[in-house]
Amino acid sequence: MQSVPIISFENVSISYGSTEAVRNLYLDIPKGKVTALIGPSGCGKSTVLRSINRMNDLIDNCNLKGKVIFEGKNLYDPRIDPVEVRRRIGMVFQQPNPFPKSIFENIAYGAKINGYTGNMNDLVERSLIKAALWDECKDKLNQSGYSLSGGQQQRLCIARTIAIEPEVILMDEPCSALDPISTLKIEETIHQLSDKYTIIIVTHNMQQALRVSDMTAFFNAEKVEDSVNNKVGYLVEFNKTEKIFKSPNKKETEDYISGKFG
Repeated sequence: MQSVPIISFENVSISYGSTEAVRNLYLDIPKGKVTALIGPSGCGKSTVLRSINRMNDLIDNCNLKGKVIFEGKNLYDPRIDPVEVRRRIGMVFQQPNPFPKSIFENIAYGAKINGYTGNMNDLVERSLIKAALWDECKDKLNQSGYSLSGGQQQRLCIARTIAIEPEVILMDEPCSALDPISTLKIEETIHQLSDKYTIIIVTHNMQQALRVSDMTAFFNAEKVEDSVNNKVGYLVEFNKTEKIFKSPNKKETEDYISGKFG
C-alpha cells in the first residue's frame, strides 16, 4: 500500500532570473520513506530539494511557480514563515559544515534558539545516538566540531538537524566529499533514521540510491529552444527504487541506469 504523501509538487517550475531550471514538476513524496533524486548534472535535482525547505529563497532571482504542499499547506503561501519551514524540514549539505563551536554546542545551539526547554544533556546524547556518533565522541563533547573527521562531521551535522526535531530531513549529496568507510556509516545512519523521519536524498551514486532508498525519482534535462548552453530539468519517472533499477517504464531511465549517458 502506497504511503500518504507528506510533500506534493503541483505543477512546479523553478527559474533563476530568466533561466528556467525545472519545468512542470508533479511529484508526491511518501511519508516515512527514503526517496532518492537521481539524474545527470544540471537536471535540477538540488534545485528541487532546496525548494522543499525554501532554501532557494536565499538565492537572488530564484522564482518558483506552482505549489509545494507540505502536510496540506502550500509552503509558498505568503503567510508561511520560511524559518519555521526550515525547522520542520531540516537539511544536511554536501560539504560537512559544523559550527565553530564544541561538539556539544553544535547540537545544543539550534535547539536553544528554537526554544527547547528540556534537558539539554539528554537531547545532545539522543541526537548523537540517532546519528550513530555517540560512542565515538561521548568523551570529548567539549572539543571543537572541527576536531572530528569528515565523516564524523557529517554525522554531527545530521545530529544537529535531528536535535531541532524536524519531520523531514533533506540530504544534498551527503557522501560526495567522503571516503568509502565514512559513506557506509552515513548510509547506515540513513537506514536507522528512516524508521522515524521522511528522508529525501540527492545522489549521483546510483548504487547508493539502490542501497538506501525506498522510492526513486529520475530527472533528466533537455536543451532550451534558442539557447546553446541552457538546459531545463524535468521528471522522467518516479517509482519504487527496485522497479526503477530493474524494470523502468521509460527508455530514458533505462539508458541512464545502464550508463549510456550521464
